[in-house]
Amino acid sequence: MNFKFIFQLSLFGLIMAFATISLIPEKTEPLFWVVIFIFCAYVIAKVCTARYFWYGFLTSVFNSVWITGVHLLFFNRYVTHHPDMAAMGNYLGYFATHPRMLMAVLGMPFGIAFGIILGLFCVVASKLVEPRVVE
Repeated sequence: MNFKFIFQLSLFGLIMAFATISLIPEKTEPLFWVVIFIFCAYVIAKVCTARYFWYGFLTSVFNSVWITGVHLLFFNRYVTHHPDMAAMGNYLGYFATHPRMLMAVLGMPFGIAFGIILGLFCVVASKLVEPRVVE
């Protein structure tokens, strides 16, 4: 596994983390993620020769670390622009009074869930894209 490559791809997560604080609206955020997932899957399929699923999975796990960290640091600005996220804790008892804890707890499960999705994107892309030939 090339962790430097995974780290580099995960920087899209860092960029999105900052962009979602106040630039990208909650309603259009999924569209940006689909584009990023397709791009990452294409790059992984082009560069890697095996373990496509794991490259996608770990990229998304690294993304979740960036996103959770940035959203926790800029929590007040983030929830101002993402009211649905702010309201999510209201239905979960303890987390109604500790929304940052909710975000911290859910960061990794979301990273794992989206890692499975990105991993599958990568497997599909590996079937559709010719790998780069290194000479």
